Amino acid sequence: MALMDAKPFDEAAAKRRRNLIFIIVFAVLLCAFAVWEMRFLPEERAADRFFKQIEAQNYEGAYGLWMADPDWKQHPEKYARYPFNEFVQDWGPGSEYGAIRSHKIERAEDPPMGRGSGVIVEAQINGRPVTAKVWVEKSDKSLSFPP
Repeated sequence: MALMDAKPFDEAAAKRRRNLIFIIVFAVLLCAFAVWEMRFLPEERAADRFFKQIEAQNYEGAYGLWMADPDWKQHPEKYARYPFNEFVQDWGPGSEYGAIRSHKIERAEDPPMGRGSGVIVEAQINGRPVTAKVWVEKSDKSLSFPP
C-alpha cells in the first residue's frame, strides 16, 4: 500500500475513539476517587456499630465491640487493663457526654504522620459541636482512645 493509496480520514471514527478514551479515563478517575473516599469504611462501620450499642444502652455489647471480643464475659481477667466498670464510667450516662442518644460519624483519618495500625474516627455525639474521637484498629476492629 503506497502513501497515495491511504484510506481517507474518517472524522466520525476519530470522534468515537476520542469519546471512548475520554469515557475510560473518566471511569478510571471516578473509580479511584470512590476507592479513596471509602478506604476507611470498615473502620467507620465498626465505630458506628459501637455507638449504636451505646445508644441502646447495651454497654456489655458495646464493651464486646470495644475489645473485639463478644465473649469477653467468659474471661474478664483478660481485660483487667480497662475493666468493664471503667468502660461504663467513660461511656455510660455519667460520662462527659451524658446519656448518648444520637451520633453521626463525621470522618475518619489516618493518624498523624501515618503512625500506627489503626484509624481515628470522629463522631458527633448528641449534636454537640465537639466531636468524640475513637481509635479503630484495622486488623481486628477493636476500639480504644486515640493515642
